[in-house]
Amino acid sequence: MLDLISEEIKKAMLAREKVRLEALRGIKKEFLEAKTAKGANGELSEETAIKIMVKMVKQRKESAEIYKANNRPELAENELAEAAVIEEFLPRQLTADELETEIKAIISELGAEGPQAMGKVMGVATKRLAGRAEGKAISACVKQLLN
Repeated sequence: MLDLISEEIKKAMLAREKVRLEALRGIKKEFLEAKTAKGANGELSEETAIKIMVKMVKQRKESAEIYKANNRPELAENELAEAAVIEEFLPRQLTADELETEIKAIISELGAEGPQAMGKVMGVATKRLAGRAEGKAISACVKQLLN
């Protein structure tokens, strides 16, 4: 994944795509930090890379909301553009119907019933659906199906 990002950085530099370049450099920085972090053994697993990028997209979207609330649409646009670049490297996001189907399967697999089983279902669902659905969407769907 790190090699792919490095190649994309080169392409963005040649094409003079400023926003794309910034987003890709941000990804590379986070990857290198994770790779050299204590206990990482100099390795960066695919799962860790996806978690990092999901976190980065979430941060960009939250920043964009704050900028919109403070009447700074030009800064919000930049954050959303960077989020879109990062999302290109994430697995395809599940649709609402696909998410519901996956969560129904998890609920039946665990034999979960009622709202008190939400924690157990959420634990399995967030691990299994990492990178393919946002935590808010998973939570809302689990809550709806268990009630």
